[in-house]
Amino acid sequence: MAALSILDLVRVTQDTDARGALYNARDVAVHAEAWGYRRIWVAEHHNMAGIASAATSVVIGHIAAGTKTIRVGAGGIMLPNHAPYVIAEQFGTLARLFPDRIDLGLGRAPGTDQLTLRALRRTPEAAENFPQDVLEVQAFLAEAGPNQRIQAVPAAGTDVPLWILGSSNFGAMLAGELGLPYAFASHFAPELLIQALQIYRARFKPSEQLDRPYTMVGVNIIAAETDDEARRLATTQQMSFTNIFRGARGLSQPPIDDIESYWSPSEKAQAMRMLTRSIVGSPETVRAGIDALVAETGADELMIVSDVYDHQKRLRSFELIAKAGGIV
Repeated sequence: MAALSILDLVRVTQDTDARGALYNARDVAVHAEAWGYRRIWVAEHHNMAGIASAATSVVIGHIAAGTKTIRVGAGGIMLPNHAPYVIAEQFGTLARLFPDRIDLGLGRAPGTDQLTLRALRRTPEAAENFPQDVLEVQAFLAEAGPNQRIQAVPAAGTDVPLWILGSSNFGAMLAGELGLPYAFASHFAPELLIQALQIYRARFKPSEQLDRPYTMVGVNIIAAETDDEARRLATTQQMSFTNIFRGARGLSQPPIDDIESYWSPSEKAQAMRMLTRSIVGSPETVRAGIDALVAETGADELMIVSDVYDHQKRLRSFELIAKAGGIV
C-alpha cells in the first residue's frame, strides 16, 4: 500500500483572501494528520494572485505550528531563485523548531514567469547550477567540520531530508545519482512519468540518506459521494488550467455545471492532456484509480492535489481519499 500525502496549493478563491487561504491550508493539515496522511507540502509560486505560498518557508512554519506529528515541507523550493546558504538557514531553522518533521523538496524550474524572475534578481542561467546547488544545500545542513569557516546557523547538523522534484528525465537522473528520493509532478506533466521512474530506479546509488529508491507520484484526486458530484467539483481545476493557457491566472473559481461552455476544443485538449492522470469520482472510483496507479508505477507514496473550491468539500474529498486509500 502506498503512503498518501498532500500538496496544498494554498488557493486564494473568489470567496477568500490570502489570510483565509493560509488558515485553510493549516486546517487541511490538522485534519490530514488525524486521517493518517504522511506529509503535507506547499510549493513556491510567484506572481500568481490565486496562490498564497510564495514565501514557502514561512507558510511551512505556519502549518507546522498548527499540527503535531504530520511532516511538513516544500514541494518544492525552486532552488535557482535562491542562494543555497539561505535555504539551508531557513529549513535548518524550521527543523530546530519542528524536529524530525520538515522536508525540503528542491526543483530547478523558476516557478514563475521571466519578468518576475528578473524581479527575483535571478537569471535563467541559474538553473544550470542546480546539481551543484543541491549539494551545497546538503553540505550546509550536515554537521559542520572543525575548520569550517562558513556555517549555516542554526542549520548545521539538522540533516533535513532532501527530495528532488521533477517533471522530466533530468530530475530523475539527478535524484538517482545523488541517492535521494524522487517526486514526479504527474499532476500537471504526466507524459514522462513512467520513463522518469524507470530512469531514476536504474540510476539509483545508495546514499547516507537513502539505501534504496523511493518514489512519490503527484496526482490530482477529487472525491465526492458520487461520480457526478466529483466531476462537477473538478471543473474548478479545469478552469484554472484553461486560464493558464489564456494568460489569465486569477483567483480560483467555483465549479460550474457545464465545463464545455467554458473552454474551447483546443483548450480542452491541452488541459485534459495535462490532467490525464487525474482520478475523479466516488470513493469506489477513487479506490480503483489509486490501486491502478500504484500497480502501474510501483510508487511508494502518492502526493495528492485535491483542488476543490469549497473548503468543507475539499476536506470531505481528502477524507474520502484517505478511506479509499486505506490509511484511515
